[in-house]
Amino acid sequence: MTLFQTTLLCGLFLSSVAVAQTTLEQQLSIELNAAQPSETGCTLSFLITNAHDASVEKAVYEAVLFDQNQQVNRMMLFDFGALPAKRPRVRQFMVPNLSCANLSMVLINGANQCDGADLPVNACLNDLKLGSRTPIKVQG
Repeated sequence: MTLFQTTLLCGLFLSSVAVAQTTLEQQLSIELNAAQPSETGCTLSFLITNAHDASVEKAVYEAVLFDQNQQVNRMMLFDFGALPAKRPRVRQFMVPNLSCANLSMVLINGANQCDGADLPVNACLNDLKLGSRTPIKVQG
């Protein structure tokens, strides 16, 4: 292999790494930050970060809540509302008649709505980063 070919291959590799990093950096992340019991149910607090260059005007996700027996407890829509570009936001949802201790997993089943000008196609689903700071798993 010549020096030119080696240099060309290195350049192609580095540019593909840069594209991959840009794609991963421009994503939405949803973290279940807290689950607090209340008199009427369980309050789930999510930290959402929109790392895209464009704002999301409205993001609504379909979520499936599983109990400790890994059985579906219910399906819900979580309306995260507007998510400004490059900014974190906290959203809380009260889930009535649910014990936080009985909740084992939140499955993000899909994006019911994802609106915003200049957003990439499937911006609310592609490279969606999910996590939890609680014992409750978050998967998608």
